[in-house]
Order: sequence, then C-alpha cells, then structure tokens
Amino acid sequence: MAQYYEGIGRRKEATARVRIMKGSGSFVINEKTLEVYFPTERDNKTVTEPMDVLDTNRSDYDISVLVKGGGVIGQASSVRLGLARAILKMDPEMRTELSHGGFLSRDARIKERKKPGLKGARKAPTYTKR
Repeated sequence: MAQYYEGIGRRKEATARVRIMKGSGSFVINEKTLEVYFPTERDNKTVTEPMDVLDTNRSDYDISVLVKGGGVIGQASSVRLGLARAILKMDPEMRTELSHGGFLSRDARIKERKKPGLKGARKAPTYTKR
C-alpha cells in the first residue's frame, strides 16, 4: 500500500477524514466521486480550494475522504479543512500559503443549546403585561 498523509477536518456536526497520496487523480468521498457527492459548483469549489490556491495539479494525487454527520455545507467545509491539513503534513513548506488563505483555521461556530424557560436558544415566550 502506498504511503498517505491524513488530515482530520471538522465543521458544526460534520467530521471528515482525508487521505492524500501520489496517484492518478481520483477524488473519492464516501466511495463516490467528488462530482457525484457534491454536485453543486459551490461545494465543489469549497472542497478543492486548498489545491487551487497552491496551484497543485489534482491529477498527481489520489484523495480519499470519509465524511460523517452534519449537512452538505458543513461536510464540504470539513473536507476542505481536512484536505488542507493533509497537504500540510505532506509538505510543511505550504503553511504560509494555506494559512493566508484561511484554510488551516477551524470554524468553531456551532448550534447554541436551548435554555430552560425559553422557546429556543434565545427566543423567549411572549411577554404580556396584563
């Protein structure tokens, strides 16, 4: 088996395990191709952004992703972070380009919990004076 570099990415409830290795250019997410798993142009761009910024030829690498949880946008963002971390392990000299692009920072915003006595996280019951 070929040597691979692994990166873990998280966003909201989504977690992605990304493995990158030298190869023929296949991009597989949960045993489906990139175009099948993320059919929209927006999500496609989000996932491949780290490689586009580095001007890396995608056809030189095989990328395998296992992603769980969350929604489509959360999954795409988690794959992007995992890919950036895997590229960083493969070539540490890419750190400046990746960090200037904002690909190495995790978006820590998550859903706020519902509080007791309220209808939601912040929405309170209607106030009546009389």
